[in-house]
Amino acid sequence: MAPPILHVRDIEQSFGNTQVLDGAECALHAGERLCVVGRNGSGKSTLLKVMAGLIEPDDGSVFVQPGTTIRYLPQEPDFAGYKRLGDYVEAGLAPGDDPHRVQMLLHALGLTGEEDPKLVSGGEARRAALARTMAPEPDVLLLDEPTNHLDLPTVEWLEQQLSSLSSALVLISHDRRFLERLSRKTLWVDRGQCRMMGKGFAAFEDWRDDVLEKEELEQHKLARKIVREEHWLRYGVTARRKRNMRRVKNLHELRSQKRDFEGPKGNITLNVAEGRGAGKIIIEAKGIGKVYDDLTLVKNFSCRITRGSRVGIVGPNGAGKTTLLKMLIGELKPDTGNVKTGSNIDLVSMDQNRSALNHDWTLKEALTNGGDMVDLATGRKHVMAYMKDFLFTPDQAGTPVSVLSGGEKARLMLARSLALPGNFLVLDEPTNDLDLETLDLLQAFLSDYAGTVMLVSHDRDFLDRVTTSIIVHEGQGQWREYPGGYSDMLRQRKAASADNKKENKQGQKTGKSKPKSEVTKPTRIKLTFKDQHALKTLPGEIEGMEKRIRKINSALADPELFTKNRTLFDQASTALTEASVKLEEMELRWLELDELAGGD
Repeated sequence: MAPPILHVRDIEQSFGNTQVLDGAECALHAGERLCVVGRNGSGKSTLLKVMAGLIEPDDGSVFVQPGTTIRYLPQEPDFAGYKRLGDYVEAGLAPGDDPHRVQMLLHALGLTGEEDPKLVSGGEARRAALARTMAPEPDVLLLDEPTNHLDLPTVEWLEQQLSSLSSALVLISHDRRFLERLSRKTLWVDRGQCRMMGKGFAAFEDWRDDVLEKEELEQHKLARKIVREEHWLRYGVTARRKRNMRRVKNLHELRSQKRDFEGPKGNITLNVAEGRGAGKIIIEAKGIGKVYDDLTLVKNFSCRITRGSRVGIVGPNGAGKTTLLKMLIGELKPDTGNVKTGSNIDLVSMDQNRSALNHDWTLKEALTNGGDMVDLATGRKHVMAYMKDFLFTPDQAGTPVSVLSGGEKARLMLARSLALPGNFLVLDEPTNDLDLETLDLLQAFLSDYAGTVMLVSHDRDFLDRVTTSIIVHEGQGQWREYPGGYSDMLRQRKAASADNKKENKQGQKTGKSKPKSEVTKPTRIKLTFKDQHALKTLPGEIEGMEKRIRKINSALADPELFTKNRTLFDQASTALTEASVKLEEMELRWLELDELAGGD
C-alpha cells in the first residue's frame, strides 16, 4: 500500500489543565474520504488544526509528503485586511493555481466577490470561505463544519462538488446525511484517543455501540478480578503465612486501572415542563402574505396546524423562512390574510442567533439570573445539578458566555428554553453546533414531546426523523405544505412535477393548454386503498363514538349514581375518558386524510 500523504502520530495536546488529545494518531492516504466524529470538546477541531499545521502539538509528530498541498476550512473565517470577499478568496490561491476557479465558485455559491466582509451574513461568510478553500484544488481538504449556515440547495451543491474532487477529504460535521454520502472511513475521537473504522459514517453508530459495550464488559471483568485478588490477600493460606509481593503489586495495578479508566461522557438530560392542555387547532392561516419593498416573501399561503404536529420549514437563505414562522406564531402581522391561534397555547422558542444570551453573563447567571437555584416549571433545582443535566461541569459555573464554544452555547440555549413550561415549541435552527449524540437525544425528545413543534432546519436527516409535515419554499413567494419528512417531500414534488409535465405534453398533442388556475392548483396526494377506505368510513365511526359519549354522559348525569353504585360510576368515568381520547384521534385522522386528498 502507498505511504500516507499526511500522518499525525502520538499527538499530545492540552489547554490549561485540560488534556484534549492523548496519543492521537491518524494516517491519510491520497483520495481518501474520512469523517471525524466525537462529542463537542473531544478534540476534533484541534486535531484538524494540528493536521493543517496551525497548532504545534505539545508532543508527537506531523508528517506531510513533500509537495502535498493542504487547505483548511475554519469554523470562523478571518476577513481582517480584506475589503472585498473576492480579495479574500483570491488570497487562497498559490502560484500556478487557476484564477478562473475563483469566479466560477463565487458565482456558483451566489456571490459576486464585491461584498463587504464587514456586512456579510453567516451564510455568505461560510460560502466565501468554501470558495477560498476549494479554488486551489488541493491534495488534502480539511473541512471543519462546512455545512454550518448553509441552506439546503447549497449543501446539496457542496456534496456534488466534493464528490467530484480527487482531493483527499477530512470532514467534521453534525449533518448525518452529508457524512453518509461523502465518507468512506470514520475516525472517532474519544477521550483523547483516535479509533479508525474502515467504513463510512453510515456504519459508525453500531460500531461505536459495540466498542462501548466491550469496554463495559472489560470493566466488569476487571472489577471481578480485583474482588478475587482482595479475597486472596485477606483469606488465602499463603497470604496469612507470607505476603506474596508480586500478587500485592498486581492488585495495586488492577486498582489503578480501575481508578484511571475514563468512561464515555454522560448524555444530556432533556426534559421540558408541559404547559396547559392546548386545543385541537394550534394555528390556522388563511391567505397570508408579506412583501418587503418589491420582494414578495410569502404569497397567499394557507395551512392548518393541529395539536401534536411536528412541522418543518425549509427553503433557501433569504427566502423568508423566519418571516413565515414569525407570522404563523403571531410575532409578525401579515400584509394580507389572517392567522388564528388556538386556545391555551404556551409557546417556548429558541432563535438561531441565540439573542436571549447576554455574552457578559457567566454560565451560572445565564441559568439563574443570580442566586444558586434554577426556577423550573416543575419546581426549583440547584444550578450545579441543572448544569450537570446539560454536560456542564461545576468548574464552568463562572465561565463567561462569550468564551463558550458554539456547541456549549447551543446546550445553554436548550437549558434555558426547556426550563420554561410549554406545549408549543418553536425552534429556529436547533441543530447548529450540536454533536451527534446530543442530536440523537433532541430527536428522541421531540418525538416523545406531547405538545406541538415548529422548526426551521437545514438538516435533512433531522427533518426526516422528527417532522410530520414540511412547509417548503417553491419560488416567488409560494410556499406549500407536504406530509411526512424531507425525503417524503422530495418524492412528492418529483411526482407532482412528472404529472405536470405529462399533462402539459398531452395538452400540446391535443392542442389544448391547461387552464392557468388548474396548473397552479396544488396537486392532490394519491391515497392508499386503506386511507381511502378510512376517509369514507371515519365520519360514520365518529358519529357512532359521539353517540356513545352522549350515552355515557347521560348515565353519569344521574346525581345518585356515585352513592348507589360506585363501581358502575368508576367504569363509566373510565369509559368516557377512553371514548373522548378515541374520538379526538379519529377526528384528527380524518382531518389529516381530508387535507391529503385536497378536500376543503
